[in-house]
Amino acid sequence: FGLKRIFLTGLMLFALVYAGMALSTEMWQFLCLFAGYGIYAAFTEGNVKAWISNVVAPEDTATALGMLAGFQSICALLASSVAGLIWYNFGASATFLVSAVAVVGVLIGVARLPYSHPIE
Repeated sequence: FGLKRIFLTGLMLFALVYAGMALSTEMWQFLCLFAGYGIYAAFTEGNVKAWISNVVAPEDTATALGMLAGFQSICALLASSVAGLIWYNFGASATFLVSAVAVVGVLIGVARLPYSHPIE
């Protein structure tokens, strides 16, 4: 199936789960969506590390994975801060909708990246 396609599938699941969170009103819906969030994580967490490991030179793998972790941390801090402001000012549904729309933008951007063949 390919690492890129698996990652894109994970992003699509994220967008669907977050849109569902914005629109759901019953506890059972949230529980089902939370399970979907776990599936999204399974599609993306390890996959992105494998993808990066395949496209960088072997001697740069540790540096690339370290940079990934650093940028993930910085982006998580920024995203959480923005999400908190949206939640405070506009409510939970708006926060989930904005997140869903943002990840669709990321999905489109990643989909347009050229395929990178593994470094040999």
